[in-house]
Amino acid sequence: METTKANNGFFNSLGFKMALIGLLSLFLLIPASLILELIREREQRRTETINEVTSLWGNAQTITGPVLTLPYEVTIQTGKDEFLTETRYAHFLPEELNVEGIAEPEVRHRGIYKVVAYRTKLRFSGKFAKPDIATLDVPETALENQAIFEIGIPDMRGINKDIAIQWGDSSLPVIPGLPNTHIATSGVHARLHLSDNELNNFSFELDLNGSQSLNFIPMGKKTNVNLKSSWTSPKFKGAFLPDDRNIDEKGFTAEWNVLQLNRNYPQQWIDKQYSVDESAFGVELLTPVDTYRKSERSAKYAILFITLTFIVFFFAEVMTKTRIHFINYLLTGIALCIFYSLLTALAEHINFNIAYLVSGITIIGMIAAFAHSLYKRKQVTFTVIATLIILYTFLFVILQLMDYSLLFGNIGLVIILGVVMYFSRKVDWYSTPKGISDNN
Repeated sequence: METTKANNGFFNSLGFKMALIGLLSLFLLIPASLILELIREREQRRTETINEVTSLWGNAQTITGPVLTLPYEVTIQTGKDEFLTETRYAHFLPEELNVEGIAEPEVRHRGIYKVVAYRTKLRFSGKFAKPDIATLDVPETALENQAIFEIGIPDMRGINKDIAIQWGDSSLPVIPGLPNTHIATSGVHARLHLSDNELNNFSFELDLNGSQSLNFIPMGKKTNVNLKSSWTSPKFKGAFLPDDRNIDEKGFTAEWNVLQLNRNYPQQWIDKQYSVDESAFGVELLTPVDTYRKSERSAKYAILFITLTFIVFFFAEVMTKTRIHFINYLLTGIALCIFYSLLTALAEHINFNIAYLVSGITIIGMIAAFAHSLYKRKQVTFTVIATLIILYTFLFVILQLMDYSLLFGNIGLVIILGVVMYFSRKVDWYSTPKGISDNN
Protein backbone atom coordinates (compact mmCIF):
# COMPACT_ATOMS: atom_id res chain seq x y z
CA MET A 1 0.00 0.00 0.00
CA GLU A 2 2.82 2.37 0.89
CA THR A 3 4.57 1.41 -2.38
CA THR A 4 1.43 2.29 -4.33
CA LYS A 5 1.19 5.66 -2.60
CA ALA A 6 4.86 6.31 -3.29
CA ASN A 7 4.38 5.47 -6.97
CA ASN A 8 1.31 7.69 -7.20
CA GLY A 9 3.21 10.46 -5.47
CA PHE A 10 6.07 10.13 -7.96
CA PHE A 11 3.78 10.14 -11.01
CA ASN A 12 1.93 13.17 -9.66
CA SER A 13 5.09 15.06 -8.74
CA LEU A 14 6.24 18.23 -10.40
CA GLY A 15 9.46 16.58 -11.49
CA PHE A 16 7.63 13.80 -13.33
CA LYS A 17 5.35 16.28 -15.10
CA MET A 18 8.33 18.39 -16.08
CA ALA A 19 9.95 15.27 -17.56
CA LEU A 20 6.81 14.55 -19.56
CA ILE A 21 6.77 18.13 -20.81
CA GLY A 22 10.36 17.62 -21.97
CA LEU A 23 9.35 14.47 -23.84
CA LEU A 24 6.45 16.37 -25.40
CA SER A 25 8.89 19.06 -26.55
CA LEU A 26 11.01 16.41 -28.24
CA PHE A 27 7.91 14.89 -29.83
CA LEU A 28 7.03 18.27 -31.35
CA LEU A 29 10.36 18.21 -33.16
CA ILE A 30 8.63 15.87 -35.63
CA PRO A 31 6.24 18.51 -37.01
CA ALA A 32 9.05 21.08 -36.78
CA SER A 33 11.28 18.87 -38.95
CA LEU A 34 8.41 18.39 -41.42
CA ILE A 35 8.10 22.16 -41.71
CA LEU A 36 11.84 22.37 -42.34
CA GLU A 37 11.40 19.88 -45.18
CA LEU A 38 8.53 21.98 -46.51
CA ILE A 39 10.74 25.06 -46.56
CA ARG A 40 13.48 23.18 -48.40
CA GLU A 41 10.94 21.80 -50.85
CA ARG A 42 9.68 25.31 -51.62
CA GLU A 43 13.28 26.49 -52.05
CA GLN A 44 13.93 23.61 -54.43
CA ARG A 45 10.81 24.54 -56.36
CA ARG A 46 12.08 28.10 -56.67
CA THR A 47 15.45 26.81 -57.89
CA GLU A 48 13.74 24.70 -60.54
CA THR A 49 11.71 27.71 -61.66
CA ILE A 50 14.87 29.84 -61.89
CA ASN A 51 16.61 27.15 -63.95
CA GLU A 52 13.59 26.91 -66.24
CA VAL A 53 13.49 30.65 -66.88
CA THR A 54 17.26 31.04 -67.27
CA SER A 55 17.44 28.12 -69.68
CA LEU A 56 15.20 30.13 -72.02
CA TRP A 57 16.79 33.54 -71.45
CA GLY A 58 20.43 32.66 -70.81
CA ASN A 59 22.42 31.08 -68.01
CA ALA A 60 25.29 32.60 -66.03
CA GLN A 61 27.96 33.81 -68.43
CA THR A 62 31.73 33.49 -67.98
CA ILE A 63 33.67 35.09 -70.84
CA THR A 64 36.97 33.36 -71.59
CA GLY A 65 39.38 35.00 -73.94
CA PRO A 66 40.29 36.08 -76.37
CA VAL A 67 43.01 33.54 -77.05
CA LEU A 68 45.23 33.26 -80.12
CA THR A 69 45.79 29.62 -81.06
CA LEU A 70 48.26 28.12 -83.55
CA PRO A 71 47.49 24.58 -84.76
CA TYR A 72 50.37 22.39 -85.91
CA GLU A 73 51.01 18.74 -86.60
CA VAL A 74 53.49 16.38 -85.00
CA THR A 75 54.38 12.87 -86.04
CA ILE A 76 54.66 10.23 -83.32
CA GLN A 77 56.18 6.81 -83.81
CA THR A 78 53.84 4.18 -82.34
CA GLY A 79 55.66 1.10 -83.59
CA LYS A 80 58.66 -0.07 -85.57
CA ASP A 81 57.24 1.11 -88.87
CA GLU A 82 54.10 2.82 -87.62
CA PHE A 83 53.64 6.54 -87.28
CA LEU A 84 50.73 8.67 -86.08
CA THR A 85 50.11 12.29 -87.00
CA GLU A 86 48.48 14.43 -84.31
CA THR A 87 47.21 17.99 -84.34
CA ARG A 88 48.27 20.11 -81.41
CA TYR A 89 47.41 23.63 -80.44
CA ALA A 90 49.71 26.31 -79.05
CA HIS A 91 47.76 28.94 -77.10
CA PHE A 92 48.92 32.53 -76.71
CA LEU A 93 47.29 35.13 -74.45
CA PRO A 94 47.04 38.89 -75.12
CA GLU A 95 49.58 41.34 -73.78
CA GLU A 96 46.78 43.69 -72.83
CA LEU A 97 43.06 43.10 -72.33
CA ASN A 98 40.50 45.82 -71.60
CA VAL A 99 36.81 45.21 -71.01
CA GLU A 100 34.18 47.89 -70.59
CA GLY A 101 30.51 47.12 -70.23
CA ILE A 102 27.06 47.67 -68.83
CA ALA A 103 24.89 44.94 -67.32
CA GLU A 104 21.25 45.98 -67.28
CA PRO A 105 19.12 43.80 -64.98
CA GLU A 106 15.77 42.43 -66.07
CA VAL A 107 13.47 40.87 -63.46
CA ARG A 108 11.42 37.98 -64.83
CA HIS A 109 8.37 36.58 -63.05
CA ARG A 110 7.15 33.01 -63.16
CA GLY A 111 4.20 32.46 -60.86
CA ILE A 112 5.12 33.77 -57.41
CA TYR A 113 8.85 33.57 -58.11
CA LYS A 114 11.18 36.33 -59.25
CA VAL A 115 14.20 35.61 -61.44
CA VAL A 116 16.98 38.16 -61.93
CA ALA A 117 18.36 38.18 -65.47
CA TYR A 118 20.46 40.72 -67.34
CA ARG A 119 21.45 41.96 -70.76
CA THR A 120 25.05 43.05 -71.03
CA LYS A 121 26.91 44.98 -73.68
CA LEU A 122 30.66 44.48 -73.46
CA ARG A 123 33.49 45.96 -75.50
CA PHE A 124 36.78 44.05 -75.57
CA SER A 125 40.02 45.58 -76.81
CA GLY A 126 43.71 44.92 -76.43
CA LYS A 127 46.92 43.76 -78.08
CA PHE A 128 48.50 40.47 -79.03
CA ALA A 129 52.27 40.13 -79.38
CA LYS A 130 53.68 38.09 -82.22
CA PRO A 131 53.62 34.44 -80.99
CA ASP A 132 56.97 33.39 -79.54
CA ILE A 133 56.94 29.82 -80.76
CA ALA A 134 60.55 29.18 -79.74
CA THR A 135 59.62 29.08 -76.04
CA LEU A 136 57.18 26.21 -76.71
CA ASP A 137 59.34 24.28 -79.16
CA VAL A 138 56.72 24.71 -81.87
CA PRO A 139 57.91 24.20 -85.48
CA GLU A 140 58.31 27.28 -87.70
CA THR A 141 55.73 25.86 -90.11
CA ALA A 142 53.04 26.65 -87.54
CA LEU A 143 53.34 30.33 -88.40
CA GLU A 144 52.37 29.54 -91.97
CA ASN A 145 49.04 28.07 -90.88
CA GLN A 146 45.90 30.03 -90.16
CA ALA A 147 45.81 31.16 -86.55
CA ILE A 148 42.58 30.89 -84.56
CA PHE A 149 41.07 33.76 -82.58
CA GLU A 150 38.98 32.10 -79.84
CA ILE A 151 36.33 33.53 -77.51
CA GLY A 152 34.74 31.30 -74.87
CA ILE A 153 31.01 31.86 -74.23
CA PRO A 154 29.31 29.19 -72.09
CA ASP A 155 25.68 29.81 -73.14
CA MET A 156 25.55 30.62 -76.85
CA ARG A 157 21.78 31.14 -76.72
CA GLY A 158 22.43 34.42 -74.94
CA ILE A 159 24.08 36.05 -77.98
CA ASN A 160 21.82 38.86 -79.25
CA LYS A 161 23.83 40.33 -82.12
CA ASP A 162 26.44 39.28 -84.62
CA ILE A 163 30.01 39.53 -83.36
CA ALA A 164 32.41 41.60 -85.44
CA ILE A 165 36.07 41.00 -84.63
CA GLN A 166 38.47 43.73 -85.69
CA TRP A 167 42.07 42.54 -86.12
CA GLY A 168 44.28 45.45 -87.02
CA ASP A 169 42.72 46.90 -90.17
CA SER A 170 40.86 43.70 -91.01
CA SER A 171 37.39 42.51 -90.05
CA LEU A 172 37.28 38.79 -89.31
CA PRO A 173 34.25 36.60 -90.08
CA VAL A 174 33.09 34.80 -86.94
CA ILE A 175 32.37 31.07 -86.91
CA PRO A 176 30.28 29.44 -84.13
CA GLY A 177 31.94 26.74 -82.09
CA LEU A 178 35.54 26.11 -81.08
CA PRO A 179 38.03 23.88 -82.92
CA ASN A 180 39.27 22.58 -79.53
CA THR A 181 38.04 22.51 -75.94
CA HIS A 182 41.36 23.10 -74.23
CA ILE A 183 40.39 26.47 -72.74
CA ALA A 184 36.61 26.69 -73.14
CA THR A 185 33.93 24.19 -74.06
CA SER A 186 31.80 26.48 -76.22
CA GLY A 187 32.13 29.82 -77.95
CA VAL A 188 33.06 31.35 -81.29
CA HIS A 189 36.24 31.65 -83.32
CA ALA A 190 37.72 33.34 -86.37
CA ARG A 191 40.65 32.38 -88.58
CA LEU A 192 43.38 34.81 -89.57
CA HIS A 193 46.83 35.00 -91.11
CA LEU A 194 49.51 36.37 -88.81
CA SER A 195 51.44 39.43 -89.88
CA ASP A 196 55.02 40.35 -89.11
CA ASN A 197 53.87 43.07 -86.71
CA GLU A 198 55.27 42.80 -83.22
CA LEU A 199 51.92 43.93 -81.78
CA ASN A 200 48.45 43.42 -83.24
CA ASN A 201 45.43 45.35 -81.97
CA PHE A 202 42.04 43.70 -81.68
CA SER A 203 38.54 44.70 -80.62
CA PHE A 204 35.04 43.24 -80.61
CA GLU A 205 31.71 43.71 -78.87
CA LEU A 206 29.44 41.18 -77.17
CA ASP A 207 25.71 41.70 -76.65
CA LEU A 208 24.67 38.90 -74.31
CA ASN A 209 21.74 37.72 -72.26
CA GLY A 210 22.55 36.03 -68.97
CA SER A 211 21.24 35.46 -65.49
CA GLN A 212 22.40 35.54 -61.88
CA SER A 213 26.11 36.19 -62.52
CA LEU A 214 28.54 37.64 -65.05
CA ASN A 215 32.19 36.53 -64.87
CA PHE A 216 35.48 37.07 -66.68
CA ILE A 217 38.78 35.21 -67.02
CA PRO A 218 41.90 37.41 -66.76
CA MET A 219 43.58 36.29 -69.98
CA GLY A 220 45.70 39.39 -70.51
CA LYS A 221 49.17 40.02 -69.24
CA LYS A 222 47.38 43.05 -67.87
CA THR A 223 43.62 42.70 -67.57
CA ASN A 224 41.36 45.66 -66.84
CA VAL A 225 37.59 45.19 -66.47
CA ASN A 226 35.21 48.09 -65.89
CA LEU A 227 31.57 47.16 -65.30
CA LYS A 228 28.47 49.25 -64.57
CA SER A 229 24.91 48.31 -63.68
CA SER A 230 21.72 49.76 -62.22
CA TRP A 231 21.39 46.75 -59.87
CA THR A 232 21.70 47.90 -56.26
CA SER A 233 22.56 44.62 -54.49
CA PRO A 234 25.58 43.05 -56.22
CA LYS A 235 27.82 40.38 -54.77
CA PHE A 236 31.39 40.47 -56.02
CA LYS A 237 32.87 37.02 -56.11
CA GLY A 238 35.57 34.83 -57.60
CA ALA A 239 39.35 34.86 -57.46
CA PHE A 240 39.62 38.67 -57.43
CA LEU A 241 37.62 41.44 -55.80
CA PRO A 242 37.30 44.87 -57.47
CA ASP A 243 40.13 47.30 -56.90
CA ASP A 244 37.57 50.08 -56.96
CA ARG A 245 33.82 49.85 -56.50
CA ASN A 246 30.88 52.06 -55.67
CA ILE A 247 27.35 50.96 -54.72
CA ASP A 248 24.44 53.38 -54.21
CA GLU A 249 20.72 53.69 -54.94
CA LYS A 250 21.49 54.17 -58.65
CA GLY A 251 23.42 50.90 -58.99
CA PHE A 252 27.09 49.98 -58.92
CA THR A 253 30.36 50.47 -60.73
CA ALA A 254 33.33 48.15 -60.32
CA GLU A 255 36.84 47.99 -61.74
CA TRP A 256 39.27 45.05 -61.64
CA ASN A 257 42.97 45.20 -62.49
CA VAL A 258 44.66 41.79 -62.69
CA LEU A 259 48.29 41.02 -63.59
CA GLN A 260 49.64 37.77 -65.01
CA LEU A 261 51.51 37.26 -61.73
CA ASN A 262 48.16 37.11 -59.91
CA ARG A 263 47.09 33.94 -61.70
CA ASN A 264 48.46 30.40 -61.92
CA TYR A 265 49.15 30.05 -65.66
CA PRO A 266 51.60 31.69 -68.10
CA GLN A 267 51.09 33.62 -71.33
CA GLN A 268 51.49 30.59 -73.59
CA TRP A 269 51.19 26.81 -73.41
CA ILE A 270 50.29 23.76 -75.47
CA ASP A 271 46.97 21.90 -75.41
CA LYS A 272 45.57 21.36 -71.89
CA GLN A 273 48.64 22.07 -69.82
CA TYR A 274 46.81 24.66 -67.72
CA SER A 275 43.27 25.37 -66.55
CA VAL A 276 42.03 28.96 -66.38
CA ASP A 277 38.67 28.47 -64.68
CA GLU A 278 39.99 28.96 -61.13
CA SER A 279 40.94 32.57 -61.89
CA ALA A 280 37.39 33.62 -62.84
CA PHE A 281 35.98 36.72 -61.17
CA GLY A 282 32.84 38.78 -61.55
CA VAL A 283 29.57 39.83 -60.00
CA GLU A 284 26.39 38.09 -58.92
CA LEU A 285 23.06 39.90 -59.06
CA LEU A 286 21.45 38.97 -55.76
CA THR A 287 17.84 39.36 -54.77
CA PRO A 288 17.74 41.64 -51.68
CA VAL A 289 16.25 39.01 -49.33
CA ASP A 290 16.60 35.25 -49.43
CA THR A 291 13.34 34.37 -47.68
CA TYR A 292 13.79 30.62 -47.67
CA ARG A 293 17.20 30.76 -46.01
CA LYS A 294 15.83 33.03 -43.29
CA SER A 295 12.75 30.84 -42.82
CA GLU A 296 14.94 27.76 -42.54
CA ARG A 297 17.22 29.45 -40.01
CA SER A 298 14.23 30.52 -37.92
CA ALA A 299 12.72 27.01 -37.94
CA LYS A 300 15.91 25.63 -36.42
CA TYR A 301 15.03 27.51 -33.23
CA ALA A 302 11.68 25.71 -32.88
CA ILE A 303 12.84 23.53 -29.96
CA LEU A 304 13.95 26.65 -28.04
CA PHE A 305 10.59 28.36 -28.49
CA ILE A 306 8.62 25.25 -27.58
CA THR A 307 10.69 24.49 -24.49
CA LEU A 308 10.68 28.03 -23.09
CA THR A 309 6.96 28.51 -23.70
CA PHE A 310 6.23 25.21 -21.96
CA ILE A 311 8.40 26.31 -19.02
CA VAL A 312 6.37 29.52 -18.70
CA PHE A 313 3.15 27.49 -18.78
CA PHE A 314 4.55 25.07 -16.20
CA PHE A 315 5.61 27.79 -13.75
CA ALA A 316 2.25 29.48 -14.24
CA GLU A 317 0.60 26.15 -13.44
CA VAL A 318 2.60 25.85 -10.22
CA MET A 319 2.03 29.43 -9.10
CA THR A 320 -1.68 29.57 -9.90
CA LYS A 321 -2.28 25.97 -8.74
CA THR A 322 -4.18 25.26 -11.93
CA ARG A 323 -3.68 21.81 -13.43
CA ILE A 324 -3.14 22.00 -17.18
CA HIS A 325 -3.68 18.91 -19.32
CA PHE A 326 -0.98 17.71 -21.70
CA ILE A 327 -3.34 18.26 -24.62
CA ASN A 328 -3.19 21.98 -23.85
CA TYR A 329 0.62 21.86 -23.98
CA LEU A 330 0.39 19.95 -27.27
CA LEU A 331 -1.94 22.51 -28.86
CA THR A 332 0.37 25.33 -27.76
CA GLY A 333 3.37 23.55 -29.26
CA ILE A 334 1.55 23.00 -32.56
CA ALA A 335 0.70 26.70 -32.69
CA LEU A 336 4.39 27.52 -32.22
CA CYS A 337 5.28 25.18 -35.09
CA ILE A 338 2.66 26.69 -37.39
CA PHE A 339 4.43 30.05 -37.02
CA TYR A 340 7.28 28.86 -39.29
CA SER A 341 4.93 27.49 -41.93
CA LEU A 342 2.87 30.68 -41.88
CA LEU A 343 6.03 32.78 -42.09
CA THR A 344 7.25 30.89 -45.17
CA ALA A 345 3.88 31.12 -46.91
CA LEU A 346 3.54 34.87 -46.31
CA ALA A 347 7.17 35.63 -47.18
CA GLU A 348 6.63 34.18 -50.66
CA HIS A 349 4.22 37.03 -51.38
CA ILE A 350 5.22 39.97 -49.19
CA ASN A 351 8.33 41.44 -47.59
CA PHE A 352 9.99 39.01 -45.14
CA ASN A 353 10.01 41.48 -42.24
CA ILE A 354 6.31 42.23 -42.68
CA ALA A 355 5.57 38.50 -42.96
CA TYR A 356 7.51 37.92 -39.73
CA LEU A 357 5.56 40.65 -37.94
CA VAL A 358 2.17 39.35 -39.12
CA SER A 359 3.03 35.73 -38.27
CA GLY A 360 4.39 36.69 -34.84
CA ILE A 361 1.36 38.80 -33.90
CA THR A 362 -0.99 36.02 -35.05
CA ILE A 363 0.68 33.25 -33.04
CA ILE A 364 1.31 35.40 -29.96
CA GLY A 365 -2.34 36.46 -29.99
CA MET A 366 -3.56 32.86 -30.29
CA ILE A 367 -1.36 31.55 -27.49
CA ALA A 368 -2.08 34.54 -25.22
CA ALA A 369 -5.86 34.09 -25.64
CA PHE A 370 -5.47 30.35 -25.02
CA ALA A 371 -3.39 30.95 -21.87
CA HIS A 372 -5.93 33.45 -20.55
CA SER A 373 -8.74 30.92 -21.02
CA LEU A 374 -6.73 28.30 -19.11
CA TYR A 375 -5.36 30.34 -16.18
CA LYS A 376 -7.89 33.20 -16.09
CA ARG A 377 -5.17 35.45 -14.70
CA LYS A 378 -4.15 38.68 -16.45
CA GLN A 379 -0.70 38.48 -14.89
CA VAL A 380 -0.08 35.07 -16.46
CA THR A 381 -1.40 36.28 -19.82
CA PHE A 382 0.90 39.30 -19.79
CA THR A 383 3.83 37.06 -18.80
CA VAL A 384 3.16 34.75 -21.74
CA ILE A 385 2.85 37.71 -24.13
CA ALA A 386 6.06 39.31 -22.82
CA THR A 387 7.97 36.02 -23.06
CA LEU A 388 6.88 35.39 -26.65
CA ILE A 389 7.60 38.97 -27.70
CA ILE A 390 11.11 38.70 -26.25
CA LEU A 391 11.68 35.34 -27.98
CA TYR A 392 10.44 36.48 -31.39
CA THR A 393 12.41 39.72 -31.13
CA PHE A 394 15.50 37.74 -30.17
CA LEU A 395 15.03 35.46 -33.18
CA PHE A 396 14.43 38.39 -35.54
CA VAL A 397 17.67 40.07 -34.45
CA ILE A 398 19.59 36.83 -35.01
CA LEU A 399 18.12 36.50 -38.51
CA GLN A 400 19.35 40.00 -39.39
CA LEU A 401 22.87 39.28 -38.17
CA MET A 402 25.27 37.22 -40.23
CA ASP A 403 28.75 37.52 -38.77
CA TYR A 404 27.61 37.86 -35.15
CA SER A 405 24.53 35.61 -35.13
CA LEU A 406 26.32 32.75 -33.33
CA LEU A 407 27.79 35.05 -30.67
CA PHE A 408 24.52 36.91 -30.09
CA GLY A 409 22.56 33.66 -30.04
CA ASN A 410 24.78 32.07 -27.39
CA ILE A 411 24.68 35.19 -25.22
CA GLY A 412 20.89 35.11 -25.40
CA LEU A 413 20.76 31.42 -24.51
CA VAL A 414 22.98 31.97 -21.47
CA ILE A 415 20.71 34.77 -20.25
CA ILE A 416 17.58 32.67 -20.82
CA LEU A 417 19.08 29.71 -18.97
CA GLY A 418 20.05 31.96 -16.07
CA VAL A 419 16.49 33.30 -15.79
CA VAL A 420 15.04 29.77 -15.81
CA MET A 421 17.53 28.62 -13.17
CA TYR A 422 16.65 31.63 -11.00
CA PHE A 423 12.91 30.96 -11.01
CA SER A 424 13.31 27.20 -10.56
CA ARG A 425 15.69 27.35 -7.60
CA LYS A 426 12.98 27.01 -4.91
CA VAL A 427 10.74 24.49 -6.68
CA ASP A 428 10.44 21.16 -4.86
CA TRP A 429 10.38 18.79 -7.83
CA TYR A 430 9.40 15.80 -5.66
CA SER A 431 6.35 17.52 -4.21
CA THR A 432 2.78 17.03 -5.34
CA PRO A 433 1.02 20.39 -5.67
CA LYS A 434 -1.87 20.68 -3.26
CA GLY A 435 -5.02 22.52 -3.96
CA ILE A 436 -4.49 22.50 -7.71
CA SER A 437 -7.78 22.59 -9.53
CA ASP A 438 -8.27 20.41 -12.59
CA ASN A 439 -8.92 22.69 -15.57
CA ASN A 440 -10.06 20.00 -17.99
